[in-house]
Amino acid sequence: MARVVALVPDLMLASRVEGSLRAAGHEVTVRGAPADGDADADLIVADLEAAGDPAALVAIGPPTLGFYSHVDVETRRRAEEAGLPVDPKMIAAAGDRVRDAIAAADAAGGAVPLEETCLVVIGRGASDPDANG
Repeated sequence: MARVVALVPDLMLASRVEGSLRAAGHEVTVRGAPADGDADADLIVADLEAAGDPAALVAIGPPTLGFYSHVDVETRRRAEEAGLPVDPKMIAAAGDRVRDAIAAADAAGGAVPLEETCLVVIGRGASDPDANG
């Protein structure tokens, strides 16, 4: 079990992040901004759009997993400059989940050709007015 600090000021998003981390067996502290003691965490998970300076998060010390809107090019640039690039392992993990879901669906209802399928990704942007501005 890892000690995780989740820096997510949006209460609805924070509850989803916290729930996912707890379901994975982690001890989670949710805050809207960095605080004393964060350096003692095993991992920091942060909403980079709300956190301000990604370099300041990296400077806290523990490994940092940041997230942001896929259309926020400026936040991505600042994250990469701070040493928080897109992690190929995260992309691979997402691909694994898609393949697992396809295999389960094929087992339950018979194989369906991939060209007859559709992947729907639901995230913060679906109902967040700030993301859909």
